[in-house]
Amino acid sequence: MLETITPQPPDKIIQLSQMFRSDQRENKIDLGVGVYKDVQGHTPIMRAVKAAERRLWDEETTKTYTAIVGDGGFHKAMGNLVLGDSAAADRLSFAHTPGGTGAVRQILELIKTAAPDATLWLSDPTWPNHPAMANAVGIPVKTYAYFNSETRSVQFDNMMADLRMAEPGDVVLLHGCCHNPTGANLNKAQWGGLAMLLKERNLTPFVDIAYQGFGDGIDQDAYGVRLLAGKLPELLIAASCSKNFGIYRERCGLVITVSRDAGQARLTQGMLSRLNRLNFSFPPDHGARLVTMVLTDPALCADWQAELKGIRDGMAGLRCLLADALRAETGSDRYGFVAEHRGMFSRLGLTPEQVVTLREDYGVYMIGDSRVNIAGLSPERIKVLARAIVAVGG
Repeated sequence: MLETITPQPPDKIIQLSQMFRSDQRENKIDLGVGVYKDVQGHTPIMRAVKAAERRLWDEETTKTYTAIVGDGGFHKAMGNLVLGDSAAADRLSFAHTPGGTGAVRQILELIKTAAPDATLWLSDPTWPNHPAMANAVGIPVKTYAYFNSETRSVQFDNMMADLRMAEPGDVVLLHGCCHNPTGANLNKAQWGGLAMLLKERNLTPFVDIAYQGFGDGIDQDAYGVRLLAGKLPELLIAASCSKNFGIYRERCGLVITVSRDAGQARLTQGMLSRLNRLNFSFPPDHGARLVTMVLTDPALCADWQAELKGIRDGMAGLRCLLADALRAETGSDRYGFVAEHRGMFSRLGLTPEQVVTLREDYGVYMIGDSRVNIAGLSPERIKVLARAIVAVGG
């Protein structure tokens, strides 16, 4: 059997990380991997998470399984974080998953089961794992216009025109905030127009919200998903705790669904339980337990929010510094969008050839489409990066 297996294409981000580690140059810059780093290049454990971990060490009395879909306290705490009071509690169903990626996969499995003829619409561009997983599950994919490579902003009119061609019953995957890979987000008016179109066309929104709190604030970043929850009969949500709680290796994600009514929510909950059982049985608990403790303890929650604000403000500051440095080097404002984008990522608009030259000649590592992780920068390296970008013709 195994002799029939053929070589698989390498994951470009993992491959880039390996190349970076092998590079012996002291002044190399890693802007590729999608992990938050502080100015020292370290991914720290957040203070509130560490405090919760110490408390859990003392208080935990068993390592037995939780429920198939995870702990109810985690569901409630995360439901409040993501949705606030935008949807009635009896319309919600939950499933704890191994990471936000696991939540995306479970929702794709749910779509394939509940609507086998549906097409999944993805933004152009989107996170590369979105189409890869959809293809693995067997869901047909189409794309809608999203990012204007000239203005480096959302091309909303083209987006709406494409989605008007979607068939009733199709699913539209949206980034809740901090769009990956572009950093360009919908504004409030655009979210409102999109909600109207989705309702008119009977399209089901699927929101992947992996960076809540990394953009403009915890509540601000949830504006779109909460608007959709309040205006539409159904909503699928994949939430991740990796970034905003800094617990990447704990693999902590959550499926949240909003159904038409309580009866449908109960049926959906049963299906989510079955999908978890078939895929991995019981989810890992440690990360979810820490998140629950932080969100339900006023002191820990306040400290978490303060540290998260520091992370968010730090990335916004780096964006402004980079935009200023590029403005000084180019004598133009063509990179001004960097300061306007939100989250960890921006797509600079460089050619693949320029990206290769940056890596080979200047030790600057970024994804081939010129997506950069702003959090990979340190203030003292920003001018160096700006000069390198201009040197390759950027």
